[in-house]
Amino acid sequence: MTSPLEWTSTQQRIKLLELMRTLAYREGDFKLSSGQTSSYYIDSKKVTLHPLGALLVGALLLERMPESAIAIGGLTLGADPIVTAVSVVSVLKRPEKSVGAFIVRKEIKKHGSQQWLEGFTLPAGSPVVIVDDVVTTGASGLQAVEKAEEQGCQILKILSLVDRNQGGRELYEKRGYIYESLFVVDDFRTQAS
Repeated sequence: MTSPLEWTSTQQRIKLLELMRTLAYREGDFKLSSGQTSSYYIDSKKVTLHPLGALLVGALLLERMPESAIAIGGLTLGADPIVTAVSVVSVLKRPEKSVGAFIVRKEIKKHGSQQWLEGFTLPAGSPVVIVDDVVTTGASGLQAVEKAEEQGCQILKILSLVDRNQGGRELYEKRGYIYESLFVVDDFRTQAS
């Protein structure tokens, strides 16, 4: 049996989509972190904290990162397992050019070092990628971008697992950021029907 890391990108993406459809995608009445209501919900942590899901997320996102990026980070909590997965997979797939992971807090801690960014040490000018699990309006990703830039990071790209197609892409592109998602919501609706 071959390791999922040896599968083609297409095979990895197909299996990840299957996991996302069966474990993460739900229909019903939901309130989103953006405050909007929705007839569906994507609980990505059901997949990003799953052993195979984490491995596939790490491999597929690593593939989409610019070679010059030294780290990947995002806003806690949705990004936490994703940045860890990408960092671990980077050591397995390209140990000579592994990628560090960092987390952006939603509010500064009141004790200890009182930092916004936790994890991998990022010198000023560090080229990084920001990741979000599910993008709706883009506000969460933008919050992570702004905090990373305040710490002197250079944002090369914003990545996400899923784009709900509700304005996030437009916000990022309007601000001049390169944005890419693994999936869009229609990938789930078409398959789940």
